[in-house]
Amino acid sequence: MGQRRVAVIDPGPDVSDHIGALVLAVGDADRADIVLTHGHADHAGAARALASALDCRVLGPAGLPDVDDVLVDGDIVETDDGSLVAIHTPGHSQEHLCFHWESRGALFAGDHLLGKGDTTWVAEYPGCVADYLDSLARLRTLGLQIIYPAHGPPLNDPAEALDRFEDHRRERIRQVEEALAEDPTAGVGELLQVVYGGSLPGRMGGPAGRSLAALLEYVREQDQG
Repeated sequence: MGQRRVAVIDPGPDVSDHIGALVLAVGDADRADIVLTHGHADHAGAARALASALDCRVLGPAGLPDVDDVLVDGDIVETDDGSLVAIHTPGHSQEHLCFHWESRGALFAGDHLLGKGDTTWVAEYPGCVADYLDSLARLRTLGLQIIYPAHGPPLNDPAEALDRFEDHRRERIRQVEEALAEDPTAGVGELLQVVYGGSLPGRMGGPAGRSLAALLEYVREQDQG
């Protein structure tokens, strides 16, 4: 984002050809900042090598090894094409930030939403499901006109996209609640059968199980509350 004062948001994986292409794209800028939404390698892997090539700094959430300047909720990154406001949106990861391009009504969403489908990975830490739903609610307040996910095409109807991703998560919650009503001792193995039946490819069993474990934690926390 920007022409002379540039923000490179989530530079991607640590792949030499990819990093070289980024250097060619922004190397003539007067100033560049590398801005991270979160620490997963497909987003942040190139950060240190690109920062070295451009002689610039890495900005992003606390706790990431390559971050030089920590960004917290409400911090602003300036470019010559407008300001980016950091919005803390935990759920996909605990540190996750989105960036609100206020003058355009736009959001750089990282992995909080994807450009296709109705779900993203929410299973990384205790409390992630509650955090994710709260983060979706917060994004609704921004009056967005467009969302730029890190994966997939832009989302031109932000309200519909936020509804779609929330509806998917709440449908999964409902399925877990119904399974527990039938069998309060049900664990992840039983939930896999209830939610997915025999339709889940073997290689997806692990990720699906972790996602259901997070949902199970959420439902039990809600019941205790």
